Amino acid sequence: QVQLVESGGGLVQAGGSLRLSCAPSGSIFSISRMAWYRQAPGKQRDPVAGISRGGRTDYADSVKGRFTISRDNAKNTVYLQMNSLKPEDTAVYYCRAEYFGNIYWGQGTQVTVSS
Repeated sequence: QVQLVESGGGLVQAGGSLRLSCAPSGSIFSISRMAWYRQAPGKQRDPVAGISRGGRTDYADSVKGRFTISRDNAKNTVYLQMNSLKPEDTAVYYCRAEYFGNIYWGQGTQVTVSS
């Protein structure tokens, strides 16, 4: 069982920045793909960005050029740098990890962008 712990959410004004972090709570071996998803009230959970263990990244069109995903393989930690935030980025952000064929989710962290 892998427990993911997220941090870094909060309230920010439009145009501001936040950095999210996600790491497993215990000592585990290497995690393969890691990703960030988000879910706004009344909407489905959608992918935001993903990164392979080798560093290949992908982004939702709505965040390209504004968000950057990165990871530290030694710490099995994934980050999401969010710049030029918009009110429509307001959502609960979830970390997702693939580990030995299983999918694990974090508990979510709230990001609120005020206009």
